[in-house]
Amino acid sequence: MKWIYPLLANRSILWLLLVVNIAGTVYGYVWYGWQLKETPPIFLIFVPDSPTASLFFVFVLAAFLMKKNWPLIEALAMVTLFKYGIWAVVMNLLVFTVQGELDWIGVMLIFSHFAMAVQALLYAPFYRFRWWHLIVTAIWTLHNDVIDYVFFMLPRYHMLHEVTPQIGYFTFWLSVLSVGIGYYFVIRPNRFKLSI
Repeated sequence: MKWIYPLLANRSILWLLLVVNIAGTVYGYVWYGWQLKETPPIFLIFVPDSPTASLFFVFVLAAFLMKKNWPLIEALAMVTLFKYGIWAVVMNLLVFTVQGELDWIGVMLIFSHFAMAVQALLYAPFYRFRWWHLIVTAIWTLHNDVIDYVFFMLPRYHMLHEVTPQIGYFTFWLSVLSVGIGYYFVIRPNRFKLSI
């Protein structure tokens, strides 16, 4: 598996990922457009979860291209990319379970969000965040869950409305898992570490 890391650190790959993530981020904000129009201004920053996660990663990649690390952004990117990547995969599989079918957008969302979670993990050896970065990220992430499931600013899947409390419970523990993954891959002693 270690053969992949020189490839990931290659400038051409970093540029390609930067372009792909910018495009995905823009698409994500457009996808949320109708919901953002109905969102009270105080909650706007917390509604577009996945595109904000990929926006964090855009900044991580930009820093890598400058041979720099921006630890807080790395922590935010890793935790939120993994969390919302897995969350969207599970939600779209639930839609398929409820409806018995999934349109091409749902299939695209499964693959693109799974890729978000994977890239968060693949770049972990290059991250340099510490405890305080992860604590700030945990606060951001859990606060976002409160905004989503107490004030109901979550992404709207009308066919899953009846199981919103269960989705909220799952999301809380997914947040905890995502923060734990940040610790395991980046902060724990003797972790695998590389320079970009």
